Amino acid sequence: MARTLPDVIRCDWPADQPEPPPATAAALDRAAKILRRGGLVAIPTETVYGLAADALDEDAVAGIFRAKGRPASNPLIVHVADEAMARSLAGGWPEPATAIAVRHWPGPVTLVVPRGPRIPAIVTAGGATVAMRCPEHRLARRLIAVLGRPLAAPSANRSEELSPTTAQHVLAGLGSKVELILDGGPCERGIESTVVDCTTDPPRILRPGPLSREAVATAVGTAVVWPDPGPRPRPDAGGETARSPGQSTRHYAPQTPLETCENAADRVAELLAAGRRVGWLTTRIDDPAVRTLASSRDLVVVPMPADPDAYAARLYATLHALDQRELDRIAVETPPDTDAWRAVRDRLDRAAARQDESRRRRT
Repeated sequence: MARTLPDVIRCDWPADQPEPPPATAAALDRAAKILRRGGLVAIPTETVYGLAADALDEDAVAGIFRAKGRPASNPLIVHVADEAMARSLAGGWPEPATAIAVRHWPGPVTLVVPRGPRIPAIVTAGGATVAMRCPEHRLARRLIAVLGRPLAAPSANRSEELSPTTAQHVLAGLGSKVELILDGGPCERGIESTVVDCTTDPPRILRPGPLSREAVATAVGTAVVWPDPGPRPRPDAGGETARSPGQSTRHYAPQTPLETCENAADRVAELLAAGRRVGWLTTRIDDPAVRTLASSRDLVVVPMPADPDAYAARLYATLHALDQRELDRIAVETPPDTDAWRAVRDRLDRAAARQDESRRRRT
């Protein structure tokens, strides 16, 4: 029998109220009941919406992989209520994990630590480490507290596609594959968490995100290493087990082919001359070249913030919207090559890599 679409429940919780309103509390109780019987619930976090299951229920976690079409070799992040819960699940708690958690949990940073015996191997793709974070979003943390168990919660989308930053994105992307969607409004950060491997010396950032390298280094009191440069393997390509998600070359991609451009105006003009319908993300809305091209009926110009955090918060929602415009191409100005823009560049590079590989397969 075909499953129906999930209920989408708006969960309001005013910042000045310590406890959730009755309707929101009821929604959280309903979500916890679904999770206890092994079901899947989409939840808001400050980064992106997550597809949650009981992290200690191997069968429930397997449901995440099926719903997303996610390779079993791609590990999941475990979401916890606090550091005490994280320590109870870890096989060890390195000093850098303590230093980062004290300063930045709850928050958009994931810590890779030794895996303890309570974490099923499916969560870590059989690896010896586990990635954990304490979300900043109150609804996510309250749901973990109501359930009394940690949640495995990767982004609530099909594998390699754009992460969702609204409940509507989840509904459009997963539909009946999820039983309930808790609508906490748009995600504040808009891109996935920073991932820090705390088992290495010095600690290594495996995925750039909202928490900067400078902030991580200040917390641990030592230098922090960026990811190794060069191409990254697909998570199902074999070899060494990934220590966290977000490590594959192709990821975070819209349906519309996307490319980054050092000279975006020239590339957009070239695409328009070839009869293509183009979406253009630019921080240079006052540039005369932008104003000249903007008169084309085949061009959608999207002004983007010049601040990297604001840009990141808006990026996925903008790409979701452009996917509805029946465009042939999305052109994005290459962001500055600085630490502040590292996370945005990472997401755009991976989105563009997916489209590049798709085009190569067609030739």
